[in-house]
This record gives sequence, C-alpha cells and structure tokens, in this order.
Amino acid sequence: MNEVPATAAAAPVVVRLFLVDDHPLVRDGLRARLGSMPGLEIVGEAGSAAEALALIGPAQPHLVLMDVGMKDMNGIELAALLLQQQPQHQPAPHIVMLSMYDNPEYVQKALQVGARGYVLKDAPAAEIVAAIEAVSAGGTFLSPAVSKKLFRNQTPRPLLTPREGEILSALGRGESSKQIARDLGLSVRTVEAHRQSIKRRLGIEGQAELIKYAVEHAREFGGQG
Repeated sequence: MNEVPATAAAAPVVVRLFLVDDHPLVRDGLRARLGSMPGLEIVGEAGSAAEALALIGPAQPHLVLMDVGMKDMNGIELAALLLQQQPQHQPAPHIVMLSMYDNPEYVQKALQVGARGYVLKDAPAAEIVAAIEAVSAGGTFLSPAVSKKLFRNQTPRPLLTPREGEILSALGRGESSKQIARDLGLSVRTVEAHRQSIKRRLGIEGQAELIKYAVEHAREFGGQG
C-alpha cells in the first residue's frame, strides 16, 4: 500500500496581521473581532506611528490594518513611509486603511500612496473581514459607502489602480482570466480577485455587465496592445 508522505499535504496559509491605532479600545475591539478568525494571526500592534515604524519590520506582517487619524502622523503619511522604507529583500505588507472619514480626498490619497483597501470604522465586522480576504488574495477593497461617495465626486472615470486598469483593458479585448494571468505573470486567483475589486469600484453586479463596461471604456484605462 502506497503511503502519502507527511510533507505532501500543503500547509494552510495564515495571514499575518498587524494593527495600528492610537486608541487602545479600538485595538481591543479589533483583536476581539479578528483574533479567532481562521487563517488569521495577529502578530503585533502599535499605538503610534513611531511605534509602528519600529515594530512592523521585525513582525513581518502580510497585512497592516491602519488608522488614518493618528496624533503623531496620519495613517496615509505613515503608509507611504512604511512602503518607501521597506527593505528590498522583504516583501512589503499590504495596507488597509481604517477610518472614520469617508472623504473622497482621503481615499484617493490612500490609494495613491499604495494602500490596498479603505474601510470605515463603523462598518460591520463582516466588511473588515471581507477587506482582509480581498487584499490578502491580491485584490483591493473599498467600503461600499466609500465607493459610492468616491465615484459621485470623481470625473471623468472611476479611480482604478494601474493593475486593475490593465485587467479591465484586457477584458475589453476579449481575454479570459487565464490569458490575462499568463500575460501579466499573475495567478488566475489574483486576476479573479482584481475582477471582483473592479466590479465593486464600478458598482457593477454581474460578469456580463463588467464585460460590457470593459468593451465600452477599456481605452480610457490604457493597457492597449
């Protein structure tokens, strides 16, 4: 009888999460919400920007959930600094901003500096979990309330990341997720995560509606070829 080696089973992927918020009660609440979530390990926390800069590197998190409104430095500035200072030999953590503010200017600045998500503090726990799952899979996430306000104030087109623009353009050319993954050097799972993120940003429900939008608007987002 052939025995399966013990090493054959793939180890479950555990997302290493770091919390940054200058209110201890908020951090306590996040730990209570997220600490028992399967596949998630909280590897550290910080109550200030200075503390975050000192602790995030050694903790090596995959994802940082970060408050926008802190006293010593706002979270958007801190996110930019963290990503700029990341050592080349160490992959940069994904950053999800956690905020009381749905101001479109804050959201745009957060995305521009490299944040992958923006979630409101009064959002249901399920929304924070959805953001962690989407960003961990390689996508992006905005709270629905943030998306609606952002797109109402934004012209002439919704704000997509450069990668999302490439994928939308490819969809407009009729490429499948498998073709896009091969052309961009991504996994199919990552491409699918981006597709879900694009739909959320555009307020689109189904795949057919996404393809229709892509065909009509792909040139606006570049990535032609």
